[in-house]
Amino acid sequence: MSLKNARVLVIDDDTDVLTAVRLLLKTEVKEVVTEKNPENITNLITRNNFDLMLLDMNFNSSINTGNEGIFWLKKIKELKPSIAVIMITAYGDIDLAVRSLKEGANDFMIKPWHNEKLLEVLSEAVEGKKLKSKNKNDDHKESIIGNQLLGESESMKDIFLKIDKIAPTDANVLILGENGTGKDLIAQAIHQKSLRKNKPFVKVDAGALTESLFESELFGHKKGAFTDAREDRIGRFEAANGGTIFLDEIGNISLQQQAKLLSVLQNRQVMKLGSNEPVKIDIRLICATNMPLQELANEDKFRKDLVYRINTVEVMVPPLKKRKEDILLLANHYTEIYTNKYFKPKLIFDKTAVDKLMTHTFPGNVRELQYIIERAVIMADDNRLSAEDLIFSPIEKKELIQESDDMNLSNVEKSTIINAIEKHHGNITKAAKELGLTRTALYRRLSKYDI
Repeated sequence: MSLKNARVLVIDDDTDVLTAVRLLLKTEVKEVVTEKNPENITNLITRNNFDLMLLDMNFNSSINTGNEGIFWLKKIKELKPSIAVIMITAYGDIDLAVRSLKEGANDFMIKPWHNEKLLEVLSEAVEGKKLKSKNKNDDHKESIIGNQLLGESESMKDIFLKIDKIAPTDANVLILGENGTGKDLIAQAIHQKSLRKNKPFVKVDAGALTESLFESELFGHKKGAFTDAREDRIGRFEAANGGTIFLDEIGNISLQQQAKLLSVLQNRQVMKLGSNEPVKIDIRLICATNMPLQELANEDKFRKDLVYRINTVEVMVPPLKKRKEDILLLANHYTEIYTNKYFKPKLIFDKTAVDKLMTHTFPGNVRELQYIIERAVIMADDNRLSAEDLIFSPIEKKELIQESDDMNLSNVEKSTIINAIEKHHGNITKAAKELGLTRTALYRRLSKYDI
């Protein structure tokens, strides 16, 4: 079926949205019906044969779930599973919108949208081309972006979906997560999938810039602006013009630096040191920090107006210990990389190595795993890697000692279990025996402490 022959129902409590969509679609579809009250959805879809629905995520309705769109989506799919549903959402509802895809939605549109993009999405939906089948094959759990960003866990699949949706926009993105989780790879993936992919991608470690270098490095300077300014220099913002600038460790910049950055983002122009002529810039901003969002919102450390400016869309990257499904996938990936790099034969992990990897807490996240695998590949004597080949860093052992000093009973038990597993190189049977537990009891504790 083509869009021209489709009957479309639009549900939104914003009259302006309904009017705009009706005017857009009246010449593009067979019939368009608009409705403000979601309580009338059941009556409308049972009495009419709609092919397609545009459904808002939030209403001032009697459904007090906090995510009315999901409620009505489930209701629609129960009554008329054949109707293709496109969710309408604001930037702040991205996580809910991603969840809606799992509940059966075909796609979602972010307000405000471009009319051409909306028509494209509607056409694909009415033809049965679902976003899920476009972006990934359901027979394969592995998802790869740029041959580096990998994951088969649910949390990573959500991130891949979010990247696909936000990349084509110019929305500012804030990536949150611990050190070593791959925030820079996510920033690169967003750029590679954006309309700016053929323009520069400029990365700046903002937290490493001193007060004296901050303006010169980011905004540029004129010859003679200060003692060592021997020639004109463009800053990183100007170098990224037309493309994307990635400010890593944004949470570490001072309040004075934040004020200067906010001015540039508001005015979309930079003023070089030693110049009175503003230079207009056209950039897409991506920021990252290992600082929790609640701490970032502390006005003693970070300006709230800047938080709102950089955080149009938020991407939270979970630590590796929270996505254990990805550990072996990543370990095999890095093994292949380093066997090729160091001209080693193909290597496989034996059971002891797998157990050791799966029970390790990886405080250094993916970066720690990468270094562990590289060291193991370099030192390997045959084509099998065992637990003895996987040497964890002294930094991690220090953390275990510090944790064991905590006299909280739960922390002591957790630390004791980790030490026993480390001692026996990931062998659960031997660790359980030393701890005086059955394997089943030990596995229950591993689950309890998320080890």
